Amino acid sequence: MVPNTLHRFLVDQERKYPEATGELSELIQDIALAGKLIAKEVSKAGIGDILGSAEKINVQGEDVQKLDVFSNVVFIAALEHGGHLSAMASEENEELISIPDTYPKGKYIVAFDPLDGSKNIDVSVSVGSIFSIRKRREGSTDPKSDFLRPGTEQVAAGYIVYGSNTMLVYTTGQGVHGFTLDPSIGEYILSHPDMTFPETCTYYSVNHSRYTQWDSGTRTFVDWLRDESGASSVQVNALMADLHRNILKGGVHLYPSTTEKPKGKLRVLYELHPLAMVVEQAGGMAVSGTTRMLDVAPHELHERAPIVMGNKNIVEKYLSCIS
Repeated sequence: MVPNTLHRFLVDQERKYPEATGELSELIQDIALAGKLIAKEVSKAGIGDILGSAEKINVQGEDVQKLDVFSNVVFIAALEHGGHLSAMASEENEELISIPDTYPKGKYIVAFDPLDGSKNIDVSVSVGSIFSIRKRREGSTDPKSDFLRPGTEQVAAGYIVYGSNTMLVYTTGQGVHGFTLDPSIGEYILSHPDMTFPETCTYYSVNHSRYTQWDSGTRTFVDWLRDESGASSVQVNALMADLHRNILKGGVHLYPSTTEKPKGKLRVLYELHPLAMVVEQAGGMAVSGTTRMLDVAPHELHERAPIVMGNKNIVEKYLSCIS
């Protein structure tokens, strides 16, 4: 029996839309290929010379890990040749990444975090990649302005988890689907169709050391989570890994404004827009302050924003606490 692979699933989805050109499916498969290559290196971490710092600082002011560099190079190389993109934006690059003149240009643009939570590699904790796909606006001559748009304009988004197994999770606005990489055949197999948040919020993820820096409403909300909600506090320190667990088990992740970081820590284009799309398609809710995360339009490529996302009823509780 032939398993339901990512390729077969994408083909079946295309057939539902006669106007589909197949370009988006091919782009998603290029992202999946990048995930395979990164998963291979992650699995060898500690054996080869892939652990530790690359001894440089990225545009975010963060220490760059060797796997950050590798993953960034892999994503660029996997996506630039297909003829589907007009530009790319990476969390690791200060400016946009142009498509070389040797390759044709396409109608899509992609923003990505090539390796979220890379500092966890040294301690064998899950890491991942996050991606966001949009269409270039018709007639646009300014690629940067095409990225600085609300998250509602995404046509697809998702992430890849590298942990005890490798899983690709994505949405095109028609539900959320998860595919687990079967290393014996080198294919992603549909393992989690129609992923949705459970009704019960089992976990919450927040850095309690910031408690005194939050506004009173946020403190009230976290007090309620800790003392009354019945949820347990668990934080992997990798946004994507925490979110993946929360979708499967029920939970909420928050990095609200603080007096030290009033704009939060996480990046809109590379983390918050794509994961907010996944969250909403899985029946959850994502807000930045009191604003729906997908309605936020950043003003710069590396803009940050506060975030609360997860089970819809829990995020609604947060909104009631801060109102």
